[in-house]
Amino acid sequence: MSARPTRPATISPARRVALEVLVAVRERDAYANLLLPVLLRRAGLPPAEAAFATELTYGTLRRLGHYDAVISAASGREIPAIDPPLLDVLRLAAHQLLATRTAAHAAVHQAVEQAREAAGRGAAGFANAVLRKVGERDDAAWTARLTAGLDDRIAVLAVEQAHPAWVVAELEAALARTDGGDADLARLLEVDNVAAPVGLVALPGLADPAATGLTRHPLSPIGVESPGGDPGDVPGVRAGSVRVQDPGSQLAALALTRARPIVPGERWLDLCAGPGGKAALLAAEGAAGGAALTANELLPARARLVERALAAVPGEHTVVIGDGARFATGEDRFDRVLLDAPCTGLGALRRRPEARWRKQPEDIAELAATQTRLLDAAVAALASGGLLAYVTCSPVTAETEDRVADALDRHPGLEALDTTAVLAGVTTGPLVRARRGTATQLWPHRHATDAMFVQLLTRS
Repeated sequence: MSARPTRPATISPARRVALEVLVAVRERDAYANLLLPVLLRRAGLPPAEAAFATELTYGTLRRLGHYDAVISAASGREIPAIDPPLLDVLRLAAHQLLATRTAAHAAVHQAVEQAREAAGRGAAGFANAVLRKVGERDDAAWTARLTAGLDDRIAVLAVEQAHPAWVVAELEAALARTDGGDADLARLLEVDNVAAPVGLVALPGLADPAATGLTRHPLSPIGVESPGGDPGDVPGVRAGSVRVQDPGSQLAALALTRARPIVPGERWLDLCAGPGGKAALLAAEGAAGGAALTANELLPARARLVERALAAVPGEHTVVIGDGARFATGEDRFDRVLLDAPCTGLGALRRRPEARWRKQPEDIAELAATQTRLLDAAVAALASGGLLAYVTCSPVTAETEDRVADALDRHPGLEALDTTAVLAGVTTGPLVRARRGTATQLWPHRHATDAMFVQLLTRS
């Protein structure tokens, strides 16, 4: 009697969604935090399955470099020698084997089936052999093997905490420049690998944080936090009066709007407004005091997002499209200017898990040049006696303190304000004085926010 043929393992919908995100991140530089919710809604996954897909996706992307090192050691091949579609399958399975409670045989069987779909029968056999070797050790044992013989502290932390070594070095340098931050490096890297709560802002004058039913953030007077689930279920979100926004971004905007009383008729500028979260908060704050907001965005698609963000906010606000550097002519002057400058985004690694692997050290110099160009335009657009907030979602010194110091050297009459003192009068709890000089540097492990840098400037 012949044996009954074995049926191929059924691939879970969660795993299919997770793999689709990984492929999109690799092939199209997609943002996982934007794409995943779309795919989850399209797939109609029940809550438990959606949560599993989220863990698979973000967990794999956070520790991508670590898993690549494990896969290379287990396969005896350099990563560039592995077919990219197959590599995505192996990465996903490595996360299941080393960081979840998925049964090893189930993870391997599904990965083999996905490898067959993605790259053919030969790839399935290769995946089976590699993943069985991966499963022979737990993550701690693999980490010990990968760090054996490493003498450099930065290199060891890079392997242990799944960050590129250059990112670890930049974070260490930035921490060393903040009060009491020298010993915080390992803790910061650990927090980067933990999913952040969903932060939301109750726009002033439009929503009450207490009415959301969520936990108040310890620092932002208008911020709340959700442990998870669909933010659209929170009262006010669908109407636009409550928005998803990290508390660090809230504090950056409030530093500008609440540094001094608003005078009716003030003109405000958000120089790099997309996708519109800070613009909506500025508009809400400005509406209460009679200020008018101009929100500028370079890309038309992102400008449309800004328009949507402002749709629910009353008051006078306008969205314009173009390079923010055009304001360097000084023909148009504003009483308050927000420059949320393009940056490496290394302050938001909890929320954008792929960012640590996407950026390269050489990106810093290119971004610094852009930041300088836009900061010059922001200074030119600032009315005499006006306020300028220079903000980045990065703690990297070349993108933060260095840019401010350079601007102060080149622009006579430009002065730095004690931003931490301003924010101390805004926050609902004690703000750790995490700064040297006049800027405020927030940290995920110290303030439960993204690592936002905020410097208030004025022009005399």
